Amino acid sequence: MIIELKASVSVDQAKELAQSNKAFHIVDQEKNILITSSGLREVPDALESVTEKFWTFKDDIQLASREYREQTREVTIGSVTIGGDTNNTLLIGGPCSVESEEQIRQSAELIKSLGLTALRGGCYKPRTSPYSFQGLGLEGLQLLAKMREEYGLTVVTEARDATHIDEIIEYSDVIQIGAKAMYDQGILRASSKSNKPVLLKRGFGSTLQETVQAAEFILSGGNSNVVICERGLRTFETKTRFTLDLCGVSYLKEYTNLPVILDPSHAMGFAYGVPDLARACVAMGIDGLLIETHPNPKVAKSDASQQLTHEEFTALYESLQPVAQAVGRKMI
Repeated sequence: MIIELKASVSVDQAKELAQSNKAFHIVDQEKNILITSSGLREVPDALESVTEKFWTFKDDIQLASREYREQTREVTIGSVTIGGDTNNTLLIGGPCSVESEEQIRQSAELIKSLGLTALRGGCYKPRTSPYSFQGLGLEGLQLLAKMREEYGLTVVTEARDATHIDEIIEYSDVIQIGAKAMYDQGILRASSKSNKPVLLKRGFGSTLQETVQAAEFILSGGNSNVVICERGLRTFETKTRFTLDLCGVSYLKEYTNLPVILDPSHAMGFAYGVPDLARACVAMGIDGLLIETHPNPKVAKSDASQQLTHEEFTALYESLQPVAQAVGRKMI
């Protein structure tokens, strides 16, 4: 249940009410809000006199539900706003991993030259094998910060686990929570206390319900700037890395108020299929794309097979423009 308190209730009073009623308290759109389990169907007697409005739900998708907020949330990422009635589709590009200053500088120059604003790059890599490249860590974050300063770009980078979440929050503009970290409550709770945008990737074995409930951890902590990223599910298919769940995207658009970004690079796993998937994603009227591109994918230290060359990325960006226009969107 979500309970909107009357305007006469102060923030301090709302916090006391939350504590005494074992509820979460946030300030949402300048209103004091209490959130309890969706199992609660009636306003407690102790809160009746201070309740302005309330919502009940069939499950714990509450703050993210369109029943609570009908319009998609606006999330500002650097100089760009997505969601709401903006009709913007944000293209985030860059390598899977930050590997060197030369490599990430070339990527930053590409993004800048195309008039785009968001640069991605992993610094703490959640690799399946302990013998694979694990990322540059803090050095990589500092390189991303350097690119932001020199090129005026927004930096998107992933938290692997809760041990370095404070560094990610400090250096990034967008906190990316990867598919393998979606259940890490240390990351979720730390992100909820930040006001930075959070790009939450759906786990490759996670249901839509589980994914949106992970978003609820962040929303219920007070950070309303949450974006869901669909990046493919593990299915019985072996010819692609994962299976991109466009049906799930339709559900998220229809029933949740969160902006939706898609990552066809991780879903496909092979560069040849990324452009077609990306165009299909944009045709759905989504809020953003996450595309991996590398100056020389053949020598990439992670996910080499799925990264586009800079020339391929440029061609893809140009091909997305008419698709976006056809569905009333603007690629940015």
